[in-house]
Amino acid sequence: MAKKRKLTNNADEFVEKKESKVIDSNSMTTMRRLSNSFFDVHSCEELAQNLLGKRLCRRINETGEVIKGIVVETESYLGTEDVASQSYKGKVTPRNEPMFMKPGTCYVYFTYGMYHIFNVSSVGEGAAVLIRALQPLEGIETMQTFRKNFNKKVPSKKQLKEKQLCNGPAKLCIALNIEKNTINKVDATCSDLIWFEDGDTIEKEEIVVAPRIGINVAAEWKYKPLRFYIRNNDYVSVRDKKAELSSTT
Repeated sequence: MAKKRKLTNNADEFVEKKESKVIDSNSMTTMRRLSNSFFDVHSCEELAQNLLGKRLCRRINETGEVIKGIVVETESYLGTEDVASQSYKGKVTPRNEPMFMKPGTCYVYFTYGMYHIFNVSSVGEGAAVLIRALQPLEGIETMQTFRKNFNKKVPSKKQLKEKQLCNGPAKLCIALNIEKNTINKVDATCSDLIWFEDGDTIEKEEIVVAPRIGINVAAEWKYKPLRFYIRNNDYVSVRDKKAELSSTT
């Protein structure tokens, strides 16, 4: 198993009708923070699945409020061999450097000139897990405010449905105020700005395995099943009904 390079952190239909799988979000109990051992012992694909049901926590500097969401959808990017990965062929750049840092390091990049995308590095040279969707847990009104105020010139007056707040990688970054200048290269195992907490363990049969979203590369990697989400959860970004059916047969 490839080891990470030692780089230094420098920043503090056919689907049967079933009951919607929404994780109980009534508990406001503080759970155990996920430590180095959680990120160190799993491959990228294992980490992506094991993060499902865990809580992503973000402390807002201005108020000290901690807002949280349950991870319900992830994608794996396997590093130097993965042609869809930003670390393909192992070239370290200022942009992708966090992918080569210790497992549990935050990688936030800017895309389309306006959106941030949040990942966390894993075991494997240049490997990382993309957090695609969250089920809001705490600080929902604050998430609404961040979403409404995203366009500073024309703030939105629309009240979003709870399931619309974080059902996409850019949306969740807006809702949790995750930006490159504050979160990139932060070690999520020891930071007071952003971290993961323990939560529900999602059983294998409750995880849908599907191709990643928006991958336009050779078929071998375009259709590789590296997206994972909680079956019948209303908060995922896009459901893959074909994958849902095939994974039940």
